[in-house]
Amino acid sequence: MLEYILVSILKNSLAAAVVSMMALAPQSVSAETIYQAMAKAYENNPDLNAARAGLRATDEGVALAKSGYRPIIGAEAATSVVNTEGRVVKSASVGVSITQTLFDGFQTRNNVRASEAAVFAGRENLRGTEIDILLATVQAYANVNRDNQIVVFRKQNIAFLQEQFSAARARFDVGESTRTDVSLAEAQLAGAKASLTAAIAQAKSSAAVYAQIVGSVPNNLKPVPLPRKLLPGSLEFAVAQATKEHPAVLAALYGVDAAGYKVKSQEGAFLPGVKLSGSVAEASGGITTSQIQAKVTVPLYQGGAASASVRQAKEQLGQQRILVDSARRAVEQAVVTSWTQMEAATATIGANRAQLSAANLALNGVVEERRVGQRTTLDVLNGQQTVLNAKEAISQSERNAIVASFSVLANTGKLTVERLGLRVANYKPEVHYEATKDRWFGLRTVDGR
Repeated sequence: MLEYILVSILKNSLAAAVVSMMALAPQSVSAETIYQAMAKAYENNPDLNAARAGLRATDEGVALAKSGYRPIIGAEAATSVVNTEGRVVKSASVGVSITQTLFDGFQTRNNVRASEAAVFAGRENLRGTEIDILLATVQAYANVNRDNQIVVFRKQNIAFLQEQFSAARARFDVGESTRTDVSLAEAQLAGAKASLTAAIAQAKSSAAVYAQIVGSVPNNLKPVPLPRKLLPGSLEFAVAQATKEHPAVLAALYGVDAAGYKVKSQEGAFLPGVKLSGSVAEASGGITTSQIQAKVTVPLYQGGAASASVRQAKEQLGQQRILVDSARRAVEQAVVTSWTQMEAATATIGANRAQLSAANLALNGVVEERRVGQRTTLDVLNGQQTVLNAKEAISQSERNAIVASFSVLANTGKLTVERLGLRVANYKPEVHYEATKDRWFGLRTVDGR
């Protein structure tokens, strides 16, 4: 019977070793790095592409504002029938009219400048969206790696517990253990199987989030090294950099510029306006009439609407100035939080690895002591659970360190294509802006739609 126990233990140990080797063996499929995943997301993410389309729409605001500099031209055709005491007179005419604004209190000029500031703010908001998508890619990538590791660990745990269950049952058959030992091992094995099912479900969920952000399913992802060379040298430097260069801060500053120009535009409603108009018309009798008219309008009272518009614009300007302070505080808080999380996670990795080393030594000792009758099956099971917890804690702390490190880059405004050196064509919003800002006509967009 003792031979049977030894053979059983040897068979199960061999099976566990095979499972572990298969789980840790390199896959034949080419691995994907985190930078390749970010490049895919930069090209394919629909939220990012929608933000780019929104900025292109904002670009058209400049062309809209510049239309105030340009003439308005119209063609007219009229026909009339007049019956005077039975005498019917028919007439018809065709003509062209043109109206050109010569002066509008600098409203058009200030509207153009406000629109340009809105474009620059939109570019910063787009850069912020790019940073958010790249950070979301990092989070999804790290989550998939962590969850896949946990699945491997729990499969290894099941193999170990299966061995313990078989050994406990074999010892029970020869009278060297109790039914309690067998039941404990069986219960632990059943719980491990349930935990594996939950881990597989979590891994699938993380893979679905990854596919949503990146645009492809995760494929044999590589471990992620911490981006130490890209990180700021100190927390103080990171905060100073963020409060000056983060897209949220820059967008708010451009918002102040736009609001300031809107105030000036509204004040222009109190200044005189000058328009020049002309028309040429030909009547049915061949008579041609031409007319040129210059018109000066001096506003005296507009029912209080112009005054209210100025006051409203000034309040909006004040609001935008406050939003700059709000953006700086929010960015500073985010940098400090991500920096402290990075430091904590990095320190936790070392502690968890030390815990795992000690737990492995303790488990080996407990197994040996159980063989000579000094420990119980419960002691072995508890020791294995400690080892499993330590492995999963390492995976979690490594994930936290990676996400926190890239969050520092994101919160300082440096998680960009250029900074990361991604192999992807950089989207340049100024190309569309330059192509559309001075267009006089045309219904098609720059890309031909």
